[in-house]
Amino acid sequence: MATMEEIPDRVADTFKDQNILITGGTGFLGKVIIEKFLRCLPNTGQIYMLVRPKKGKDPKYRLEEIFNSPLFEKVKNQRGVEALKKSVTIVNGDVMLPGLGISPQDRKMLCEKVNIVYHAAATVRFDELLKKAVLLNTRGTKQMLELAKEMKHLKLFAHISTAYCHLEEKILREKPYPPPADPHKIIKCVEWMDDNVVEAMTDKILGGFPNTYAFTKALSEGLVQEVMSELPAIILRPSIIIPIWKEPIPGWTDNLNGPTGLLIGAGKGVIRTMYCNESSYADYAPVDIVVNVILTSSWNFIYCKDHEKRFYNVTSSSEFKVSWAEIIARGRRITEKVPLNGVVWYPGGSMKKSRLMHNICVLLFHMIPAYLIDALIFLAGYKPIMCRVQRRILKGFEVFEYYANNQWDFDNANMYDIRAKLNPVEYKIYQVHGDDMDIDAYFESCIRSARIYVLNEPPETLPAARRHLRIMYWVDVITKILFVGLLIYILASWSDSFRALLIGGWTLAAKTLAR
Repeated sequence: MATMEEIPDRVADTFKDQNILITGGTGFLGKVIIEKFLRCLPNTGQIYMLVRPKKGKDPKYRLEEIFNSPLFEKVKNQRGVEALKKSVTIVNGDVMLPGLGISPQDRKMLCEKVNIVYHAAATVRFDELLKKAVLLNTRGTKQMLELAKEMKHLKLFAHISTAYCHLEEKILREKPYPPPADPHKIIKCVEWMDDNVVEAMTDKILGGFPNTYAFTKALSEGLVQEVMSELPAIILRPSIIIPIWKEPIPGWTDNLNGPTGLLIGAGKGVIRTMYCNESSYADYAPVDIVVNVILTSSWNFIYCKDHEKRFYNVTSSSEFKVSWAEIIARGRRITEKVPLNGVVWYPGGSMKKSRLMHNICVLLFHMIPAYLIDALIFLAGYKPIMCRVQRRILKGFEVFEYYANNQWDFDNANMYDIRAKLNPVEYKIYQVHGDDMDIDAYFESCIRSARIYVLNEPPETLPAARRHLRIMYWVDVITKILFVGLLIYILASWSDSFRALLIGGWTLAAKTLAR
């Protein structure tokens, strides 16, 4: 029987000396893809990153910033910073611009050298203006496909889509679906129309789609499907991508999207109510698992030559169904154990099935306290922030409510098929299963990492945070007592019968205690 050292890593062999082009490499998923290549697949050829200037920062400086992230500490210790820099080449460009903003020289170089393309660039803002979303998500995909057609040694074009772009399908299969409109016509329309005209027509163009993100990603899939007969293309549909589960840093993230943001908001005491069916569940995929599926599906297509499988739903709900109520309950326990700094109200609140009750609670427990706190902050000579925070939360609610009050399920048989093909070495290095998942431990690592890497709250601040949380607990208790007392006083003032009932109740209680 072969030892683990003797078992080959066929996934690594697939990428040996292969040159990779990645778009969206500065995003959350893109960073983790690049880190995995550098740490676990060091024999890969050159990695090319299409990067645009941002806020006056040169693309090469943006790469320096990425490498300075804690995410890359482990691989820097393994290989050294200079080795990493030599492995990654920046290509100046912008997926949103005509011709991708690439110079003729760089375009020629990419067409001659690139073997594998991972197209992950997209705006993931659900409230993005339609014109920008179409130009970036849809036209950008079209232009990437045109570039791929010119590549002389292309072995794979992997398009990173989303499991939530065919929302009319309550069970999403691993198969093509027709786009909601002709993507070519939509691109031409937004190219020639003024911004204000496009925005005026947005609702009509979207039809039944709740946001521009889902609509433009569905259009993009249509473009990739068109060229599958002439390009070695696959589509990967991750669900909600959440922080790292295992490697290299459990819980690491660079944003507060998805359930982490809800837990942080609730843990800070600024989210007290949500309009949501608490028994329903969403689908989540830790980013390191998503990356492993991307790599192993590439291996399946290139090495195993399984060209029949072109669609992969990178989802988890067939194995794990965590309801919204469970997420909140777990989050409450964890934020009591690992409290956040600067909690403005003791974590609490609940989910509401009634929109009316939710709106009342938003007024009572979100907006009124925000105005009161901002008034105190202003009087203390500081810039008010709570109303701005609450406006952002309300904007997030607009997106959240659609997904939280609808239910989808996903078929991911192709991912199971890949899992069955992996040998023991590959099964460990490129984990695409959740057999050893401890959900409570995972959520705790997410909160701990968010404290450090997103909120800039180092571990040494935990004792002070715990003391502050205990104070906020008693403030919460006293506030509730005062509120109930005020309510009773108002009712007693307005109603003689209520006052008589109240006096009778106190009298009966006194007699009972006197016995």
